[in-house]
Amino acid sequence: MLRMRRTCPRLGAAVGALLFIAGCTVGPRYVRPPVVAPPVYKELEGWKVAEPQDATLRGTWWELFQDPELNALEAQVSISNQTLAAAEAQVRQARAAVQAARASYYPTVAIGIGVTRLRQLILGNTSSTAQTLTEYSLPLDASWEPDLWGRIRRTVESQQASAQASAADLESARLSAQASLAQSYFTLRELDAQRQLLEATVAADQKALQLTQNQYASGVASRADVVQAQTQLKTVQAQAIDVGVQRAQLEHAIAALIGTPASSFSLAVAPLTAQPPAIPIGVPSELLERRPDIASAERHIAAANAQIGVAEAAFFPTLTLGASGGFESSKFSDWLSWPSRLWAIGPAISETVFDGGLRRAEVMQARAAYDGTVASYRQTVLTAFQAVEDNLAALRILQDEAQVQDEAVKAAQESVTLTTNQYKAGTVSYLNVIVVQTAALANEIIAVQIRGRRMAAAVLLVDALGGGWNASALSSAAELRGNDDGRAQSNASQPTPPDRSRVAAP
Repeated sequence: MLRMRRTCPRLGAAVGALLFIAGCTVGPRYVRPPVVAPPVYKELEGWKVAEPQDATLRGTWWELFQDPELNALEAQVSISNQTLAAAEAQVRQARAAVQAARASYYPTVAIGIGVTRLRQLILGNTSSTAQTLTEYSLPLDASWEPDLWGRIRRTVESQQASAQASAADLESARLSAQASLAQSYFTLRELDAQRQLLEATVAADQKALQLTQNQYASGVASRADVVQAQTQLKTVQAQAIDVGVQRAQLEHAIAALIGTPASSFSLAVAPLTAQPPAIPIGVPSELLERRPDIASAERHIAAANAQIGVAEAAFFPTLTLGASGGFESSKFSDWLSWPSRLWAIGPAISETVFDGGLRRAEVMQARAAYDGTVASYRQTVLTAFQAVEDNLAALRILQDEAQVQDEAVKAAQESVTLTTNQYKAGTVSYLNVIVVQTAALANEIIAVQIRGRRMAAAVLLVDALGGGWNASALSSAAELRGNDDGRAQSNASQPTPPDRSRVAAP
């Protein structure tokens, strides 16, 4: 007993010293890599400046387009889209991985019960006898590995960053699905407008054919004029029918995005008449916080940085504190008695002295992975700036093109009127009428397509700006450490409005 009293203080002092060392954490501290953000968007020249209260994208950004049917469809994306359901499950998996990593902070305790029946041979000087015994055991084993060099802390740090990246990936997938739905919706409405235009043209061509047949019957027009009128009518009818193929496919795509079977979903015909709304832009530096894909790329850097510390911790010794106790007896009646108790306690320190360069290679691998995530992050930022500039340019240029195209449509319609009157007067052949009608129809279709492209560019601009999301919506490390029911948090927070922002007003 005296020896134990002398040994325990020494053991406690050694353990205390090792636990003091546990304040060390190897590996580089994480610093967000710098990126170059331009002071203003190049393509914003000429856009008006909005008041602060009008200068923020909201989470329900599609309401900018003031289309109730689009609003109803977008509301179903977050509820029924199966791609988002898979991404949400990945978020829960990542958050559970954080809790699994944190479990390494605590000791492992195992308890068991055993009854062993054995036969052993007892050797004597002149003879031997066999004896059958029963051993009863109730062991309790505990072990704990103090985080001396921060390996566990770095692992938890990496898992937390990965969980935040998964949450950002979920929001990126949500925004992508919402934007895809809006694009498909406006393209479908554009086709409805084309179909309406073609059907009106068919009605006009039927009247023209009747007129030509009447003139042929009275001997004013030739048979060739009648055939040309019939050809023009059938050509436009075929165009009107062909529009239905793409419309049906877009309707099916929308059904898949809202998690509905294509067979049970349909949209009533409603030609596109809306104009792109004014879209809050902000300044380029805000884009780093407003796009979930940028936030995800940045969190992957933090996770890779922590993995460097995990790899470097392998160069240092590992301390394991172990203890075991319980009861063991060959008699059931004495099994749980005090004299049958047993215990053992003691630390173990291990250090790898040769591994053929494995640990050094793992550190090099971790550093290379970190450099790769930095490059991916910077490329994501560059791509984000490009997407904003692309769609700002598209809105500006398409607005000018739409104005010119509207003038071309008016001129073409006037040409049709004049040429038709000339044909009725007998001064030109019906071929002249067909030429100007074809030109007018082509110009009207182009005008409708430009309107659809402007709406698509507006949707893509909102997508490029992050759709009203903000990096503050990500769970903090403290929230990830707390009690978590495993459910992914939805994007409920809104970005902080800037003091002054520019608005794209096409």
